[in-house]
Amino acid sequence: MAIQADGSGAMIRQEFDHAHVAFAFIERLEALDSPDEILNHMEKTLGLFGFENFILTGLPNPHQRAEQMVLARKWPRGWFEIYIKENYVASDPVVRQCRNSINPFEWGEAPYNRDTEPRALEVMNRAADFRMANGFCIPIHGLTGYEACVSLGGVNLDLSSRTKPAIHLMGMYAFERIRQLMAPADQSRLAGLTSREREVLTWTALGKTSSEIAEILDLSKRTVDEYSIRAARKLRAQNKTHAVVKALQQRLISP
Repeated sequence: MAIQADGSGAMIRQEFDHAHVAFAFIERLEALDSPDEILNHMEKTLGLFGFENFILTGLPNPHQRAEQMVLARKWPRGWFEIYIKENYVASDPVVRQCRNSINPFEWGEAPYNRDTEPRALEVMNRAADFRMANGFCIPIHGLTGYEACVSLGGVNLDLSSRTKPAIHLMGMYAFERIRQLMAPADQSRLAGLTSREREVLTWTALGKTSSEIAEILDLSKRTVDEYSIRAARKLRAQNKTHAVVKALQQRLISP
C-alpha cells in the first residue's frame, strides 16, 4: 500500500488489491517453517491494515489455564502477564462473543454492560492503555467442540467491508499453518471437490459474495450457497472462509 501527499500536503492512503495482498500472504506462509517466522510475516502484512498486536489461541475451559492454550502471540510487553495474572479471560467480552459467534467481529461489537460488568470494562480499558483500543476477532470452532480465535489489535485500523474478508482469510490461514507446524496431522486429501465447488470457493477467496458469484456463474444464489455448504462439509470446515483455507492448503484451488 502506497502513501502519498495530496495537494494540501495531507497524507492519503492509496487503495490496494486486498485479494492480492491476502494471496501473497498465504503463498509466503507456505514457505515459512516456524511460528516465529509466521508472526513476523503477520506483523509486516497486517500492519498494512493498522494492526500492531495479535494472538492466536485456543479458548480455555474452566479446567484449563489460558496461557497454556496460546499457539503464538505478539502482545505489548507486560500486557500478557497482566491479562493472565488478573484472569481477564473470565471477564473479557471479546472472548465471550468469540464463543457465541462463528462470524468475525470488531471488538467494539462484543456486548457487555458497563454498569453491571466492571471487570469487562476494566479489561477493555487496560487493553487500550497498551495501544489495543480497537480490534478484530476471528472465531474458530472445530467440529469436535474445539474453540479458538485469532484476535488482532491496534489503534487506527482499516476495517471496512472490503478489507475484512481479506483479514479474515489471512487470520484463518495463519492459524491453520501454525497449528499444522506445531501438531502435524495427516495431510491426505479428503473427499474431492467438484469443478463447480472449486469455482465457487475460488471466487469466494477473491472476496466475492454469493450474489456476485451467482451472477458470474449464471446460477441462483441458493445454488451457490449449496455448493459452498457441500464444499465445506467435504473439507470438514466450519464455514466457507474456513473451506477456502482448507482448499488452498490442499491445493484444490489456486489464487
